[in-house]
Amino acid sequence: MPATFDVLAEPVRRRILDLLLERPRLVGELTERLGLTQPGTSKHLKVLRDAGLVRVRRDAQRRWYELRPEPLAEIDAWLAPYRRLWSASFDALERHLDEAPDDDPEETK
Repeated sequence: MPATFDVLAEPVRRRILDLLLERPRLVGELTERLGLTQPGTSKHLKVLRDAGLVRVRRDAQRRWYELRPEPLAEIDAWLAPYRRLWSASFDALERHLDEAPDDDPEETK
């Protein structure tokens, strides 16, 4: 099974996940929205399925693809400590900007 980060490194796969975030979709609809060939879309969907990021629901001849949030929740949990670092940096930047003198040239006239 491919590593989740390797799978998500591909921009087309991230775009597929973005589309599936809105709602489940058929392969044909994904193909049209992505501007790919049907085999190209199917290859990306297979990689996403193998990684556990999407699931397929069969409805007669149609196959609906839908997002599986569990693997993304695992990534989110792994990123949590790093997010705290970013938040601290952004908070420090905000404090610095709040304390900086206003250099608006219009106000000095």
